[in-house]
Amino acid sequence: MDKRIKVGKITSTHGVRGEVKVYPLTDFPARFKKGNKVFLGEDQLTIERSRPQKNLYILKFEGFDNINDILKFKDKYLEINKEQLTPLEEGEYYIFDIMDCEVYDDSDNFLGIVTSVFSTGSNDVYVVKGENKEYLIPAIESVISSVDIDKKKIIITPIEGLLE
Repeated sequence: MDKRIKVGKITSTHGVRGEVKVYPLTDFPARFKKGNKVFLGEDQLTIERSRPQKNLYILKFEGFDNINDILKFKDKYLEINKEQLTPLEEGEYYIFDIMDCEVYDDSDNFLGIVTSVFSTGSNDVYVVKGENKEYLIPAIESVISSVDIDKKKIIITPIEGLLE
């Protein structure tokens, strides 16, 4: 089985008609459109309806019509196959591709490994864990010189004060 990508976590049930609340783990809300398919464990489910609610989505899956059918889904992850991923523009990357990349400066000095990624609203920030230090690297063109997903290698051009 190919590795699947988590796109949401079921946090709780919603009402008594088989709906669940899903916390999205994707930047593509269209992922939860009616008719789309997701995996819950080994079971493939079809989304019957979907609507946003605050920072969550309320989903109803085909064939699950009451709360008793979906109680067991709580705290489980919704996943997709890699083939279902939305194509990205050049220079855009999925977080799971960035994770565990080795990071070097433009003088080929090893800085560390990307351990997490967070968003500031205007750009993502890579958390790079070095041997004795943690760096916060902004994912902006002026800092990120190159990304090689196949080699799991990122080269940066540090701006003043970035590595201090």
